[in-house]
Amino acid sequence: MLFQDERFGLFVHWGIYSVGGWHEQEQWRRGISKQEYIKYKDQFNPEGYSPDQWLSLAKEAGMQYVVFTAKHHDGFCMWDTKFSDYNVMHTPYGKDILAEVAKSCKKYGLKLGVYYSVPDWNCPYSVNYGGDHQLAEPNAGDTPDEEAYKNYIKDQMTELLGGRYGEISALFWDIPPVHQDESVNEYVRKLMPGILINDRGYSAGDYSTPEREVPKNKSFSGLTEACQSVGRESWGFRTNEDYLSHLFLECAIDAVMCKGGNYLLNVGPDARGYLPKQTEETLKQVGSWFRRVSESYFGAKLVDVGINQAINDVTVTKKDNFLYIHLPAPAESDGLALKPISVLPKSAVVLNNGQELNCELAYMPFYFFAGGAEAEYLHVMEIPVNKLAGEVIVLRLEFENLDEMLGTLEQTDTNIIL
Repeated sequence: MLFQDERFGLFVHWGIYSVGGWHEQEQWRRGISKQEYIKYKDQFNPEGYSPDQWLSLAKEAGMQYVVFTAKHHDGFCMWDTKFSDYNVMHTPYGKDILAEVAKSCKKYGLKLGVYYSVPDWNCPYSVNYGGDHQLAEPNAGDTPDEEAYKNYIKDQMTELLGGRYGEISALFWDIPPVHQDESVNEYVRKLMPGILINDRGYSAGDYSTPEREVPKNKSFSGLTEACQSVGRESWGFRTNEDYLSHLFLECAIDAVMCKGGNYLLNVGPDARGYLPKQTEETLKQVGSWFRRVSESYFGAKLVDVGINQAINDVTVTKKDNFLYIHLPAPAESDGLALKPISVLPKSAVVLNNGQELNCELAYMPFYFFAGGAEAEYLHVMEIPVNKLAGEVIVLRLEFENLDEMLGTLEQTDTNIIL
């Protein structure tokens, strides 16, 4: 189930905008006319591609689900819809791409979610002109009609969620409309009972979706799925993309997952349907790190044991008798004094590479001040911070009875939050 067993997902932005190789919102950002932009449709022919290329990498990276852009703001539909001729069946390729993605998801055991844009720069009924990510005014010949447009959306939801593509785990609306209408989400739930719906549609939905940011709050009050692209400039394919560093992405994933959130990492295939080499490399590198440290996120809970007094930004999660220490990047030193813990662990391991660490109970000079008395605290030594300088480092400490140990710490001094 999403947000329990499935925490790490692949976001895929793919459409005819990949032909331009600039940005998924090229039509709007560059002010291209509808008549000019739709010419991309006649050039879209990813013959020979397979979504297996993307999804095998997703599986290898430890991802459990995929969210695919069925329809982005340009209104082009990547499935066989009878409610608009502006779809993939009317391209030289002429095949239902969403069906191919659904088949590949089943092959690799990945859950499938669908992205659907509320703005539509092609549908003649589309409304909210001049709003967020909306055209300034209707195209020539358009007849904006809010009810007609909602009916159009519901008709397409019937196709997407009626069973043709199997189970759809999540619906990712994008750009909320000016006027909310709970009946739209209610209709979606009738079509696909159990589906999770985000907060960018016609009503509140089930989960929030911070984009390209890590919320500062200590933990999330509700279901949360943060999303980020591998590139800084575009979500779709961009010829000369500026790629985010592996370490930057790892820091974001770690911060969100420690707080209990999901993470959706986006890629943009090119017009041929292939992922750029740098995108592949990013998925492989980030995925390799994630697989090695992922046990610290699944089934784990954020806990504050007050060890941030000497070391900034250390994050701690716990599961059973394991305490996971997530070090800030770059790590400050190869030793860690974990005040207020005064118990030796049964074992201490670096999840990144399996290295066993030496620990001691020691009087640490940092905590001693003139006339003050301090106890011995857990000191973890010889952490391979230089060898792992390009990764977020996660330590796993196993204790005899972790809950009992945490319960004995003085909450007035350490501000423990369990």
